[in-house]
Amino acid sequence: MAANVLTIEAAKKAKLTFREEGGASAQAVHDVITAMRANRRSGTANTKTRGEVADSGKKPFRQKGTGNARQGGNASPIHRGGGVVFGPRPRDYSKQVNRKTRRLAFAVVLEDRIAAGDVLAVDGFEVTDGKTKSFVQQVNTIAGTDKVLIVADSFTDKTYLAARNVRAAQLITAGEVNSEQLLAYDKVVVTSGAMEGLASRTSV
Repeated sequence: MAANVLTIEAAKKAKLTFREEGGASAQAVHDVITAMRANRRSGTANTKTRGEVADSGKKPFRQKGTGNARQGGNASPIHRGGGVVFGPRPRDYSKQVNRKTRRLAFAVVLEDRIAAGDVLAVDGFEVTDGKTKSFVQQVNTIAGTDKVLIVADSFTDKTYLAARNVRAAQLITAGEVNSEQLLAYDKVVVTSGAMEGLASRTSV
């Protein structure tokens, strides 16, 4: 299967829209990637305060006469098994990014990968026998590496089956691919059928 390096000129002929480089573009990429990673955090880390730990409430020693500082219970943070001071509590890490910023970041990332020569264009991608070996051979022939993101308008069931056990590669449709995925792989393979979907996502 022949693959061509996608150029900026060819991408523009396919109606992909790109933005002018600048501080706003770089900031948009930063904001989107940061938000995506933050939104994956579960925020379930939890520690118990001195009011929540299992504690009898008994004074560890009498109030006076021991020479130690007075203590009212063994749930204090200075005791073993006591509460935690300023420990993590359940929280929501999610961040919101507006649609215009997401579109800008997507277009900027895609343009950068194309300009770097990391995006390869193919007519189509399909593994007819559904075998992992065939998938790996085909990917290596096209991109020369296993760490590949393959973007198409759709995939057959056998193609999904063949790629299932290859952790380094990922199949994704043009409507689902995001900025983080475009940055995560050594090469990005785009089929001709996916160009229209990518063009709609880079337009204003």
